Amino acid sequence: MASGTLIRVGLIGTGIQKSGSPALHRDEGAALGLDYRYELLDIDLMDDGASALPRLLDHAEAQGFAGLNITYPFKQTVIALLHTLSADAQSLQSVNTVVFRNGRREGHNTDWWGFAENVRRGMADVARERVVLVGAGGAGSAVGYAALQLGTQALRIHDIDAARAATLAARLAAQFPDRSVSVVSDLHEALATADGLIHASPTGMAKLPGLPVPAACLRPPLWVAEVVYVPLETELLRVARAAGCRTLDGGGMAVFQAVMAFELFSGIKPDAERMLARFNARLRGG
Repeated sequence: MASGTLIRVGLIGTGIQKSGSPALHRDEGAALGLDYRYELLDIDLMDDGASALPRLLDHAEAQGFAGLNITYPFKQTVIALLHTLSADAQSLQSVNTVVFRNGRREGHNTDWWGFAENVRRGMADVARERVVLVGAGGAGSAVGYAALQLGTQALRIHDIDAARAATLAARLAAQFPDRSVSVVSDLHEALATADGLIHASPTGMAKLPGLPVPAACLRPPLWVAEVVYVPLETELLRVARAAGCRTLDGGGMAVFQAVMAFELFSGIKPDAERMLARFNARLRGG
């Protein structure tokens, strides 16, 4: 692309005013000589609430956006508004990136790779045989898939919506027939024998503070990996670290999913190390 090429993208979700995505994309776009604009389309600030999703997709497409990132709580509901899904998005039934191309809307999922890359860099040496996943929504679908791709043999899924957990467990079990994937209701029992905990529910987000699992369940050598990154240190990570658990925050996942999304939007491969360094400088205070 020529220097100064205009690329417009955005993020649809609720409570996203503190999202790090705009800075990640804009900074990398500027480094590559692009006029890269990233807009927040926060459902919490709109009178029509969740029903605004179709309108926002129509508006972005009509305005010439290259695409949109999609976050909580629309990663699954957006699927009905798309024309095609990538293989990953189809497998996960979860979309976090929509690309507008030739009059069609393509759904992609960059979350699973972002999480997997974060684990490979930050927890490459941990035991991953038995993992408990809390949260079976769009993010849970992606990170559960990533955990199995990374070698987890027994994945136990917990969600306040038992039917949603069962649906995800059945889908992942079909995709990984040589693994054990099941639903659990008793977190105390499940975590007592687990190697690690992956948290993928919205609990702990800036607008939904709290602890998604009983504090008594957090003990070494259990490791804890977080998906939430605003705030970067959630209550779960603070309590787990205080209990002696090894922890991994959601910042790396946020960066690496953005790396892949940036390439989908622009057709240009970004500098992942530069994006990670700038994220660290901004949100970690490094």
